[in-house]
Amino acid sequence: MPVDSDSAIAWHRAQLKKLRETLKSIETARFMVGEPSLSSRTGKTQKTIAELEQKIRQSQHIIAAYERQTRRPLATDQRSLASVSWSSWNAQTAHSRGSSSR
Repeated sequence: MPVDSDSAIAWHRAQLKKLRETLKSIETARFMVGEPSLSSRTGKTQKTIAELEQKIRQSQHIIAAYERQTRRPLATDQRSLASVSWSSWNAQTAHSRGSSSR
């Protein structure tokens, strides 16, 4: 897992890991133990799973948006490098370096 200078992104990465583990344990228990089809627990379990999946999607969306803004392109071919706005990327980097060195 990459180290993040933004604490909010680091928090979302940690939450994503916890949420996925929780979802996995709920689904594993659900299939190992089983639930009666008309049980009131079934509705609660499905609601909990839906909430966890929604939180996972939100964290994934926030992390993806952050990565699109901060990462340099991985490809080094001419076409990939030509499509990047280097002036805005370099301005963000210079600004963050300047403020962190003070």
